Amino acid sequence: MEAKLIERFRKRLLQAREEIIGQMRQRDTSAQEIGKNGIQDIGDESVTISNRHLLMSLSENERTKLIEVDEALDRIEEGSYGICEECEEPIALKRLEVIPNARYCVQCMENLEKASTESL
Repeated sequence: MEAKLIERFRKRLLQAREEIIGQMRQRDTSAQEIGKNGIQDIGDESVTISNRHLLMSLSENERTKLIEVDEALDRIEEGSYGICEECEEPIALKRLEVIPNARYCVQCMENLEKASTESL
């Protein structure tokens, strides 16, 4: 893959990283503010705990996305970006345009998903 194209993907990944971090900070702030608006009865406290738990689980999903983006940035640095980790063939540019942190080509991803569902 040419350097100009890799640089474009690197910029997109860095932008995605900043957006994820911003969302995580916003959710953490929201979680801390829940329940700070006065005296609560047991029902209100239950809802508050449930809402905090929901916000934290969303934050866990964002952490996973952040790890995936960081791993893609590492692959750029290592020179393996855009190469399928399964078959070691180039990942289609269209796939990288849609999922810049893709680790697998479409065929290998389908095979992995199929194997995963069959093992259940």
